[in-house]
Amino acid sequence: MKRIALVTIGTQGDVQPYLALALALQQRGYGVVLGATEEFEDLARSYDIEFHSLGPSIQSFLKESRFENAMSTSMLFNGPSLLRQGQQIVDTAARSAWRMCQGVDAIIVNMNTSFGIDIAEALKIPAIMTALQPLNSTSEFPLSMYYVADDLGPTLNKLSYTAATMQQAYWNLPRNRLRRELMGLEARSMGGVFTNTDGSPLTTLYAYSTAVSPRPRDWPKTAIVTGYWNLRDRSGWEPTPEFEAFLSAGEAPVYIGFGSMPFGAERNTRILKEAVALWGGRAVVARGWGGIDPRDLPDTIFPIEKAPHDRLFRYVSAVVHHGGAGTTAAGLHLGRPTFVVPQAMDQPYWGRRVYELGCGPKPVRLRKLTAELLAEALADLSSNEAYRRNAALVAEKLRSEDGTDKAIRVIERVMDNFVPRAAKVDRKTRAKAKKLSLKRAV
Repeated sequence: MKRIALVTIGTQGDVQPYLALALALQQRGYGVVLGATEEFEDLARSYDIEFHSLGPSIQSFLKESRFENAMSTSMLFNGPSLLRQGQQIVDTAARSAWRMCQGVDAIIVNMNTSFGIDIAEALKIPAIMTALQPLNSTSEFPLSMYYVADDLGPTLNKLSYTAATMQQAYWNLPRNRLRRELMGLEARSMGGVFTNTDGSPLTTLYAYSTAVSPRPRDWPKTAIVTGYWNLRDRSGWEPTPEFEAFLSAGEAPVYIGFGSMPFGAERNTRILKEAVALWGGRAVVARGWGGIDPRDLPDTIFPIEKAPHDRLFRYVSAVVHHGGAGTTAAGLHLGRPTFVVPQAMDQPYWGRRVYELGCGPKPVRLRKLTAELLAEALADLSSNEAYRRNAALVAEKLRSEDGTDKAIRVIERVMDNFVPRAAKVDRKTRAKAKKLSLKRAV
């Protein structure tokens, strides 16, 4: 039985798609091990997936005051210390992943765990890159991970992707040390997130739908958009009697949640309460990791500590959220009109895509959000039938896709056709030797 390692670091929205892929691979008869930070062990084991910890909880890192200060005030001042901490997280994760990957036949990684490319090289097995947002360079739109503008023009759009290359150079510092100390490899002289050390392209699987983010025309053939990797909830979550009573007391509420970034609770709660009062409707809110304070909320707002989005969103008429890839997918799969209040990373990109698809109002950055803006968006979500029609059309397309099935077919093709780098060199050497012997014979 072939064995595959999936290696990821991030919040729950970053881990769930890989758990979905792991589950699908296991159902196809593969041995699977999922590597992530320690807080996801119980989740993985609830799906009977073998789990390997890559280090301490990423949640504790995001809760640090330096992270909040960087996000809300000055990334320039706080960024260097965060990058140093990030390097330590990478170092710890890579050492754990090295132990975890012994004996596997393939490694599936993402940008945060690109050290897996080095592990694959050392173990002479294929590495497959994955992403939850578009990252290969294109002239069609700027890099989604760093919000700059909707469109800079073809030349500057393409140029914006050098930011990811520069960031990768920083992460390569611990990687090169690990290559020498742990794996017995030389430092990387070339290659990046989407290439092997020798510069050859890595197959990259994009775990979202072309119905939401069309594939750029200038992407390489190795960049493949598979469709979403949806993890079906097994928790058996159902509304509590208190939540059922709230639902039956009036019209379907709007879901409001600001995601996994654990800061701004006081400000976010004030905006929430004022906006719902101005709007005059009803809302159900999620705390995330601390973005909303559930104490002293009016009767028109029902707080939920934790609930799977694919179940909770069935009870709401529309959704307001931070624009994480997973939360965006959950809302669109159920055809819910959506208003995105992005904070960082790829969230502005997904907010823009929702707006361009006609499924909701134009996104507003959380730092610029006011009670008045949120109230206007809530009223718009509740009354605009075009949003509902467009979201239903997108949902129909998404439900017809099977992203994990397409991903597995690509993974199997890569594994079947893989030739270790050393073997490639030997093959070339043999070909040259044969050519030389033929010349001598003549």
